[in-house]
Amino acid sequence: MTAEPDLSALSRDWDVVIVGSGHNALVSAAYLARAGRSVLVLEQNDYIGGATTSQRLFPDYDASISRYSYLVSLFPQQIIDDLELNFVTRRRQVASFTPWQTAAGQHRGLLLWNDDETKSRESLRELAGDDSLWEGYQRLLQLEGELAALAWPTLWQPLQDRQSFERQLRTADQRAAWQAFVERPLGEILEQLIPNDTLRGLLLTDAKIGVFTHPHDESLLQNRCFLYHVIGGGTGEWRVPVGGMRALVEALLVRCRQHGVQFLTQAPATAVEPGSEWQTVTFTAAQRSYVVRARHVLLNAAPQACSRLLGESSAPSPSDEGSVIKMNMLLRRLPRLKAEGVTPEQAFCGSLHLDEGYQQMQVSYDTARQGHLPARPPGEVYCHTLTDPSILSPELQAQGYHTLTLFGLDMPYRLFAVDHDARKHAVQEQYLDALDAICAEPFRECLAVDRSGRPCLEVKTPQELEREVGLDRGNIFHNNPSWFFTDDPAQVGRWGVETAHPGILRAGSAAYRGGAVSGIPGYNAAHCLLESTR
Repeated sequence: MTAEPDLSALSRDWDVVIVGSGHNALVSAAYLARAGRSVLVLEQNDYIGGATTSQRLFPDYDASISRYSYLVSLFPQQIIDDLELNFVTRRRQVASFTPWQTAAGQHRGLLLWNDDETKSRESLRELAGDDSLWEGYQRLLQLEGELAALAWPTLWQPLQDRQSFERQLRTADQRAAWQAFVERPLGEILEQLIPNDTLRGLLLTDAKIGVFTHPHDESLLQNRCFLYHVIGGGTGEWRVPVGGMRALVEALLVRCRQHGVQFLTQAPATAVEPGSEWQTVTFTAAQRSYVVRARHVLLNAAPQACSRLLGESSAPSPSDEGSVIKMNMLLRRLPRLKAEGVTPEQAFCGSLHLDEGYQQMQVSYDTARQGHLPARPPGEVYCHTLTDPSILSPELQAQGYHTLTLFGLDMPYRLFAVDHDARKHAVQEQYLDALDAICAEPFRECLAVDRSGRPCLEVKTPQELEREVGLDRGNIFHNNPSWFFTDDPAQVGRWGVETAHPGILRAGSAAYRGGAVSGIPGYNAAHCLLESTR
């Protein structure tokens, strides 16, 4: 029989109760406790971190894999500095590898480097035959940089409206960037600047990861998703967290505990009742129900979970549908590639693009929209351990083992609403076949196997992300990515975390300007609360 937790020290009034323990919750807790607030965090799982977690997925091997989230671009250095976090990220030598074939059927590869512009230019010249792609690519990066410089520093400040940003557009390049990424569908600028299907598709992937959209979507969902992927840190570079995602959670936990934050795991909140002065939180632990009061409650949960806690009715918008397959793999060795002159280390270090040509992704989108699995689903793969081997034991490192993460696109929730298990297996085999097609040896033979002979491979569908991590309809952003500004005059000057109840704030990806591993909603929730209680 499980012993009941000793709640005598917890059954008192709190300044803040936080429901959920994802990285945004931990950011909020650390800031608030540092400011002298008493903070209790309630977590339904038996571990802290939510989707920002690392786990030993394959028990026979000492490999700690970032199970759900895996790279970092949007986590501001200011949060790391403010909280003095022992957390570092590392640059990937290669940004991306995309296999392609010549007219004669020879296998080649487009390599874009993070640390060698000359090599990137040479690779693009081989693909195009001249420098036209390089020039268009550089122009696109320049426009991205213009908008990033404008938008990035404002994400952890009170909201501005669209007009205030438009008034800041001083140069022709700034105005061109605004038109390209805010006013017009992303497909227009890609088709204008990038006269090549391979590179155009590679660039489009940043607009599709996690959401179900296409280049000319009139809702501009693709533009908002694209901006999330290209403005982080002002450069958009995606970096590897040293030690995996658990390193971020552990660094935040150290700071939270130093400042007195109390944690209770296996304690799901079941109701939150708003009040004028005190909010009441009901939760269960060891099969008993408990109630605590708090001046403020922060909700680190998806929109539907928040509504259930508050006793409010709501339904997810059809446009909030998640579109993702996540595959985690452990390899005995990296496979050799068919692409001439490309080493496995170069190919897998950055994002390896599978079947992500511009036209191919239009076909896959149209097929999925009609309710069918794409014949050639797009996806991208990267190897954490080439940049940071510390997530493997020294023995596995010495033997040449590596982890791989695959992120599948055009895999909307609706596709797995029927025949879930059969379709999940079919998609797994499609992606393994796609990897086989670019490798000079059978990819499946490179997978590690457990003591039962099963390959070390884990697949997560949108339904499983919904069930296991609480992501509504498998949406990794919790809901549609928002703009960095507001079109609602009532929201100007607010933090984007407020709810209809003054004592209750959103402290997670469901907040405005939420989504991805950023810590920004957690920062904004904490500062909104502190500002309101000065």
